Amino acid sequence: MKTYQFTVVIESDEEAFHAFVPALPGCHTFGMTVDEARANIAEAMELHIESMQEDGESIPIEREPLFITRLSVPVHA
Repeated sequence: MKTYQFTVVIESDEEAFHAFVPALPGCHTFGMTVDEARANIAEAMELHIESMQEDGESIPIEREPLFITRLSVPVHA
């Protein structure tokens, strides 16, 4: 068994938390709490990767360093 590690983004929407994996397009889920979203995305990742393997697709590898930041930009209206 091989272990894969990917960056996961969990963001709040109006009613729940949306979790997705930028390196695995189409791999996303929701949860009512952050913990539920985290558990759901872990399961979604496993199923997504298994599906890719069954289809003979290459599993992407995230390279280091990875930077996630928040930027503010002024916009003139």
